[in-house]
Amino acid sequence: MTGASARSVAGAAWPNAAALKRLLEVLDRDGEEARVVGGAVRNALLAMPIHEVDVATTAVPDEVVRRVTAAGFKAVPTGIEHGTVTVVVDKHPFEVTTLRQDVETYGRHAKVAFGRDWKADAERRDFTINALSAGCDGAVYDYVGGLADLAVRRVRFIGEPKRRIEEDYLRILRFFRFHAAYSEGGHPDAEGLAACIAGRDGLDQLSRERVRMEVMKLLVAPHAVPTLIAMADCGLLLRVLGGVTYLASFENMAKVEAAIGLPPDAVQRLGALAVVVAEDADRLALKLRLHNVEQERLVSMAEGWRRISPERGELAAQTLIYRLGAQAFTDHALLGWARSAASANDKHWHAMTTTPQRWTAPEFPLKAADFIKRGIEKGPALGAALRAAEAAWIAAGFPAGRAALEKVADAASAR
Repeated sequence: MTGASARSVAGAAWPNAAALKRLLEVLDRDGEEARVVGGAVRNALLAMPIHEVDVATTAVPDEVVRRVTAAGFKAVPTGIEHGTVTVVVDKHPFEVTTLRQDVETYGRHAKVAFGRDWKADAERRDFTINALSAGCDGAVYDYVGGLADLAVRRVRFIGEPKRRIEEDYLRILRFFRFHAAYSEGGHPDAEGLAACIAGRDGLDQLSRERVRMEVMKLLVAPHAVPTLIAMADCGLLLRVLGGVTYLASFENMAKVEAAIGLPPDAVQRLGALAVVVAEDADRLALKLRLHNVEQERLVSMAEGWRRISPERGELAAQTLIYRLGAQAFTDHALLGWARSAASANDKHWHAMTTTPQRWTAPEFPLKAADFIKRGIEKGPALGAALRAAEAAWIAAGFPAGRAALEKVADAASAR
């Protein structure tokens, strides 16, 4: 068959491999063919983690449902009008999609017809490296030059970039996101970049939820720094985020995350890239329709990053962890470090930001009963005594011994 290459993914570490094998055995027989398609094949060839496996087949959706049901699998018609059936095998879901070809294209809502042509199905996808497929024997099929692009880590649109983008303007962001994930930090494909710039007005048509999803994935990609620089240089980053960006701060955030052994965090990185004051966080929340917890973290970072420093000592760091929680403390500390003059090797910032790895904030051990028995009546006086005792307990370094706690309670009661 045309498109077959010498490459193979036989022996690839597919997730839920036993269930996948059973599914393919049902679909790949009796005149029909089934293959693993898309990102799973790409990642298998790169020896990168595979998070999910999609399957394409020549069988029409009704035939897919008939076959998998007869085999005892569960069929869920999640997108059956577009040819997609979710098949659950041994509690593991797989998306199975019938081969398609475009009859008419108008944005995301292309009119498609089911087909049996693997080449036509590949040609309607976005990027060459995402259009690879693999048969049950592991043989890889490439109809659009994806293997050559994968070899040089190039993200390239299939066919005419302008047309691919007009089919779905989210592909502008996907172009940069995949470049950040799969390139080796070089310049984006020139033809694709030019088409993205020319089509930038189409970004305004996209839902904020879809834009958020792509941006958050891009921020944590391995080569996010040079990719964001490329986006800024051509004016697209301002278009997406709607405000000033701080690329040096973003680069420093990536460095200090690595310095203390933390995985990339999209919210922390977004804060480093685009948040200085609380109004920046509010703007991003509207522009990207951030989740409430994401907006709250960004607002907290905006309000706290200037006030944190290793010069204040370990007790000050522990106090912040107690007051804010470990996550908010880490957000503040990393952003403060990223925007300081200190290098990613600074031992003082390293010691402070890793405090939550060594120390867990205790609960305040004194209760209302400890003060009532000392003659403090319920009401404002009791609340004041509790607050005073808590402040004294923190200032004393969070003592746990009973004698120290009795001393704190006595002093607060006497006040």
